[in-house]
Amino acid sequence: MEPEILVIGATGKTGKRVAQRLEARGLAVRHGTRRSPIPFDWENPETWAASLNGIKTAYVAYSPDLAVPSAHGVIDAFVKAAEAAGLRRMVLLSERNEARAQACEQLLMSSSLEWTILRPSWFMQNFSEGGFLDDVLAGEVSAPDSGAGEPWVDLEDVADVAVAALLDDGHTGEVYEITGRELLTWDQAVRLIASVTGRDVAYRTSTPQEFEGTLIAAGFPAEDAAFVAGLVAEILDGKNASTADGLQRALGRKPRTFAQFTEDAHAAGCWK
Repeated sequence: MEPEILVIGATGKTGKRVAQRLEARGLAVRHGTRRSPIPFDWENPETWAASLNGIKTAYVAYSPDLAVPSAHGVIDAFVKAAEAAGLRRMVLLSERNEARAQACEQLLMSSSLEWTILRPSWFMQNFSEGGFLDDVLAGEVSAPDSGAGEPWVDLEDVADVAVAALLDDGHTGEVYEITGRELLTWDQAVRLIASVTGRDVAYRTSTPQEFEGTLIAAGFPAEDAAFVAGLVAEILDGKNASTADGLQRALGRKPRTFAQFTEDAHAAGCWK
């Protein structure tokens, strides 16, 4: 039997897709979550050794976010634990143009492990299964954006690159910036969703303070809401208003379009 592949964050947006793809190939997957048979908890390093035991290959999505100031210390300790456990290859989910996330990447790059870094742009699925789904269903989406276009990426593309990096040779030492093939403003993206679904959905640019208030109203603790609102505003300040060729370099094909995403999500009933 093939050795297990560890997927940390196997119930998250990317992790669940990676795990599904691996299992569809008949490969054994060890789910790295708090509720797994072998539990994994970022906040409890005592769980790491059992999760890493016997594992040679791992996909790692850090929660809550690599941009959180405490992430650097956690990733440093985890990479060292992975080396000690005999892990050979790690694929790390990161993000574009985020200095704190890239400081975490350096910890892996400086290790003895084979590594691949994934830096996707904003996920299209944030509208269909993420934080903005409720806004779409309520009829108004708002975010603290700059008005610049975003190269929205489909999570299916991100997961395809992750699986290739886990299983195939030739991806070690690569940093893949994975984006869609087009730039769409938030307003344009929301209009596409409205057009496909027939729903009356509008977009409104908010300030970071307004967005923070929305998060607090949704149940976020005040400190977390302030951090998330600031981070989102920072990500959406226009510095990512360009496409990249990570998917093309990794897989030799073009990314899926936002229109394809909306058609598929609508057909799946995401916005009913």
